[in-house]
Amino acid sequence: MRILRHLLAIGLLPFVVAVVVPAYLIRASAGPGVGWNLAPSGPLPALVGSAFVGLGVLLVCQTVALFATVGKGTLAPWDPPQRFVVLGPYRYVRNPMISGVLSILLGEAIFFGSVPLLVWFSAFFAINALVIPLVEEPQLERRFGGDYVAYKREVPRWVPKRLALFRSYIH
Repeated sequence: MRILRHLLAIGLLPFVVAVVVPAYLIRASAGPGVGWNLAPSGPLPALVGSAFVGLGVLLVCQTVALFATVGKGTLAPWDPPQRFVVLGPYRYVRNPMISGVLSILLGEAIFFGSVPLLVWFSAFFAINALVIPLVEEPQLERRFGGDYVAYKREVPRWVPKRLALFRSYIH
């Protein structure tokens, strides 16, 4: 049952954002009567794009695993972690899961040299830049109280400010 919860959350959230929507955009931008254009835009974009995708997949997998093992929940808002997770990449940034998905999207845009994918990356970032501070963070403050408020003060939302461990929150 727990595995089904995680597969459902992953399938409905990051998979749709990072695979289904980009596949649709690639297909739609190819035009009518044209097959899938899945060739990289060149060797350098293929290498750089693949590196971004690889980093993103690593971040998403690591954060999903932490939510399951430490947080006892999923990445889905309807089945959130029951415990406050401040391990792994969460020591450096507050939103490594979204950063992972953004990395995948940017990597796909670079790999394919796709303007529609770059627009999707930008739209996804903009949506999260609004939703996270206005909706998600207040919910986390209500759920986890002072621990989250202190964590928020010390750990940046997107870009790490230092590589030192945030030791006071490692349980």
